[in-house]
Formats: sequence, C-alpha cells, structure tokens
Amino acid sequence: MLGIDLRAARATWTAILIVLLCLLVYAIRQTLFIFVVSLLFAYLLLPLVDFIDRHLPMQRSRGPALAIVYLFLVAGIILAGIQIGATVAEQATNLGQKIADFLKPEQTQTLPLPQPVKPMADRLLSAARSVIQEHYQQILQALPQAALRAVNAVGNAIFVVIVPILSFFFLKDGRRLQRYLEAQIDDEAARGVIGEIAADLNLLLAQYMRALVLLGLSASLCYGAFFAVMGVPYAALLAALAFPLEFIPMLGPLTSTAIILLVAGFGGYHPLLAIAAFLAVYRIFQDYVLAPHLMSAGMELHPLLVIFGVFAGEQVAGIAGAFLSVPVMAILRMVYRRVERARVQKEIVPPEATPVLK
Repeated sequence: MLGIDLRAARATWTAILIVLLCLLVYAIRQTLFIFVVSLLFAYLLLPLVDFIDRHLPMQRSRGPALAIVYLFLVAGIILAGIQIGATVAEQATNLGQKIADFLKPEQTQTLPLPQPVKPMADRLLSAARSVIQEHYQQILQALPQAALRAVNAVGNAIFVVIVPILSFFFLKDGRRLQRYLEAQIDDEAARGVIGEIAADLNLLLAQYMRALVLLGLSASLCYGAFFAVMGVPYAALLAALAFPLEFIPMLGPLTSTAIILLVAGFGGYHPLLAIAAFLAVYRIFQDYVLAPHLMSAGMELHPLLVIFGVFAGEQVAGIAGAFLSVPVMAILRMVYRRVERARVQKEIVPPEATPVLK
C-alpha cells in the first residue's frame, strides 16, 4: 500500500518504540533506582520475615511478621547509632576541623608523613597552598553554593524513609503480584519458564544482598579491630566508612583503601606499610575465600566482565550504575541460560511429538 513494505514498517515502528522506552527509562532513572534499592532491601529482609511468619500462629497476612521485623530493625539502628554513631561523628568532626585548619593559607606546618616521601609531599602541599591562597576569594564566594548543594543532599535523606516503606509493600504484596503477572500468560510452557526465572531471580537477589551485608560487616569489623590494636587514628570512622563502600564492586574497596592510607598518614601514623600490607592480605582473603563462599552460583562472573560492567555502569549512571552492574549482569546471564535451556528442551521434545492417549 502506497509502496510501503508492511514488514519494514512494523520493524521501524518496533525500533522507534524501543528507543522511546529507553529514553523514558533514562528520564526516570532516579525513581527507578529508588524502587530497585527498595526491592533489594526487601530481599535482604525476606528470610527473616519468612522465618518469623512460619513460627507465628496462623495468619491471613504477613503484617504481624513485617511489624516485628521492622521493630527489630528500628531498634537495631537506634542502638547502633548510640553505641557507634557518637564515636564516628566525633572523629569525623575532629578530622574535618583538622583538615580545614591544615589547608588555611597562613598554615606553615608540614604533613606528618614518613621521611622517604616527605620532601615530595611537602612540595605538593606547598603548590596546593599557593593555589588556595591565589584563589582564596573565589573559594569564599563558592562556599554558599556548596552549602546549598549540601542542603539539597540532606533533602535527599527522605529516601532513607521512602526505601523502607516501599520495601514493606514489596514484602507484603510481592508474591501476590508475581502470581498475578504469571496468570496473564496464556502459554503454559512460557508460564513455566517465567516461573522458573522468577524463582531463580528471588534466590539470586536474596543471596546477593545477604552476601553484600556480610562482606561489609566483615570488612568493617576486621578493619576496626586491626586499627584499634595498631593505634591508627580515626579507627572507628575508617571502619565505619569501609562498610558502605563494600557495596560498590571494585571501586568501593579501592576508594576505601586510598582514604584509609591518606587519613592515617595525615593523622600522623607513620608505619603506613603495615596498613597497606594488612589491606592487601585482607582483600585477597575476602575476594578469593570469603566472597566465593557467600555468593551464590548465579553470581559467578568472569573478573574481566565484572571490571567492564562496573566501569560501564559508572559511566552510564554514576555510583548507582556501578552498584547495580554486577546483579544486572548476573540476572541477564541467568535469564539467558533459562531461556536457552527451554529452547533446547523444546527442540529435543517438540510439543507435537508428545503422544496423545486415546
């Protein structure tokens, strides 16, 4: 009709729809990230909710189990804030004040670093101070803008409230939503494949989130114990910083190592080689012993693929992309394997080859 190939028109229209869908996803990427984080947080709490729900008297809903879990969660956060938060906040305040005093243009003291690197560090510091002194007025003018950005960042703290609320609804109605979506598929074979993918996805994400939390706690506790024994300054602050950075593959541990060495050297701790050796040994233990034991089989990805995914995710969506890169690649790998297995089984035993009993 009118010289237009209908097949080409359908293909073009499909491509346009896919492009528009990608643009829509990119436009609402922040909202999607909040929902994804809420879903992962729900997977983290899911085993505990199921355990309590099984041991409660017969209930028609998961509400009581969810209420108990969230009460324990709030109590744990309050206790952790009382026991650890005060020390971490005090050390962070002292470190910030020391850095601010150290970078003043009139400051003349040198960095408390080991003697082999002290001359080079002093030259770099002298150059940095000259730049600060030259642009001191511009820096003062930029401070109000920095303060406004800090206020906006604090405003985003409302996400800390939204994520648990969304996770509550995922835990409460997630299985019902899954059954509803599966019921919309008429093909019984496709429904079975979707059900298998959903089961594998639940297991993979739950295992991944538990592994991340345990790896972060392990790093934080080991760092804190070693720093306390060795007398490293700001030990509690550095140990607490290691926990969230463990959630970002590769980039997080590298950033944590750099910050620890810089803060320890700035605080006057001279045997930095001892800290570097400890961090190297612990990283080998965690990456090759602890992490493979905690991660499920579905998370086994080649290191080159992990490196590519982390850097590509960081370029596309920043820290959020780096954080989600590994689970996204693992999910794609799992879905491909399930679909390929279903295709092979269909080729081996086609539906028309099934005998019909009369």
